[in-house]
Formats: sequence, C-alpha cells, structure tokens
Amino acid sequence: QLQLVESGGGLVQPGGSLRLSCAASGFALSYYAIGWFRQAPGKEREVVACTSGSGRYTKYADSVKGRFTISRDNAKNTVYLQMNSLNSEDTAIYYCAARLYPDCGVGFTSYTSWGQGTQVTVSS
Repeated sequence: QLQLVESGGGLVQPGGSLRLSCAASGFALSYYAIGWFRQAPGKEREVVACTSGSGRYTKYADSVKGRFTISRDNAKNTVYLQMNSLNSEDTAIYYCAARLYPDCGVGFTSYTSWGQGTQVTVSS
C-alpha cells in the first residue's frame, strides 16, 4: 500500500517561507500524480498544487500562484512544496495525496492515498 508522510510544517512569520516534504513508501511516486491540499478549521479542504507523475506539469490554486512551487524528486521518492511569502490565509493543515493516474485531474475525490498532514501556522 502506498503510504505518504508529510513533514516540514511549523510556525512561521508572515512573509516567511517553509518547505514541506512528502515522502512515499510502498510504491514509486513516478507513476502517480501527487497533490498538496490544505484545510483550515471551519473551512473546506482545498487543492493547493499538483505535479504530474513525470514532474513536467504542475498546477496551482490561484491563491498560491507565484508564491508556492511544487516539485518532485522521484529518485528520493519525495515531493516538495516550497512556500514563500506566507500570510495568515495560508494557515492550515497541509496534506499530500496520491492519485492513481499520472495526470493531476481536478478536485481531490480521485486522490486515494493520503498522508497524516502537517500543520502550518503563519503568525507574528
């Protein structure tokens, strides 16, 4: 079974940066699209970013375009989310998840393997 573990979350000041990591075991990540999602208390889960199986194609939520970068190192079986210019609206639990297709798709219903999440808090 594909398992994903997120790390790298924490407390950061507004305008700061964090890099989240999503480490996989059980399967090679190169076969699957990997998405980053987030959910804040009282809010619905939302798609943040996605990278295709090859890593050649990426997409981002409008709210994070130009600030976040998703990348993958298939040799290390790890996907990253570099987050810059963080603001309070970015505070949430961040999850990575795998879709059993190489393309990103839309939404999150087709993502079947999820990590446990890592908390990102942006506050002064």
